[in-house]
Amino acid sequence: MTSLVPVTEGPTGSPSARDQLAALPHDGGDWPSPWRVAVGALDERARPAAVLMLFGVLDGVPSEHAARAVARDLDVLLLARATTLGHHPGQVAFPGGRVDPGDDDAVDAALREAVEETGLDRSGVEVLGTLGELPVPVSNHLVTPVLGWWARPTPVRAVDDAESAHVFRVPVADLLDPERRRTVTVRRGRSVHRSPGFLTRADGRDHLVWGFTGGLLDALFDRLGWTEPWDRSRTLDAPL
Repeated sequence: MTSLVPVTEGPTGSPSARDQLAALPHDGGDWPSPWRVAVGALDERARPAAVLMLFGVLDGVPSEHAARAVARDLDVLLLARATTLGHHPGQVAFPGGRVDPGDDDAVDAALREAVEETGLDRSGVEVLGTLGELPVPVSNHLVTPVLGWWARPTPVRAVDDAESAHVFRVPVADLLDPERRRTVTVRRGRSVHRSPGFLTRADGRDHLVWGFTGGLLDALFDRLGWTEPWDRSRTLDAPL
C-alpha cells in the first residue's frame, strides 16, 4: 500500500474531496426523507452505534471510470461482514459497531471498532466530524456516521473471521459509475422495500453494496452533489 498523495483539487478545479467531506458536518443539511421514515421502529432498548466512513487515497489503483465530481484515486474503506453474524450477515458495511461504556463518544467507538475489524492504525485517521444519527430498526440501533480522512494509510485485513470476511477499498468513482448502480429489492412477506445499490469488485471478489451502507453512501453522494444520473429501473433482488 502506498502512502497518501493528497487530492488537492477535484477534476474540474473544485474544492478537494477532503474539504468537501469536512464541510458536511457544518452544512446544516439533513438526511433525505426515507431515513426519517425507517422501516420499523426503534424501541426503548435501542443501542447507540457508530460507523467510520473513511475516505482517502488508499492505494495506487485508480478507478477506470472518469467521474465528473471526484478524482479517480479517491477511495473508501469497506468490509464484508461474516456470514455467521446474527444481524446483516454477509453484507458489505463500514467498520463500526455499538458504542460501549468504555468509549468516550461515537467517534471513539467508530475508531475502536475500525481497529478491531481492520487492523488500521487510528493515529493515521483525521476525524472530519460526525453526521446526524440514523435509525436501523432491524438491529435496533441508532447509528452515528463518523467521517474520516486517511491522512496516513496503514495495511488493513480481516482481523477476526467471526466478524469480517473481507476488508477492502473501493474507488469512489466506481461507486458513482451509473453502470454499476442498481435498485435492490427486499421482499419480506407481503412487504417490498427498495434500497440504493452499488456493484463493485475488489481483490478478485464481486460485492453488492446495499441496505444501510448503500443508502448511506447514496445519501452522502447526493448531499455532496457527486451523484451521476443512473437508471433506477435496473433492479436486483437482495441476497438474503
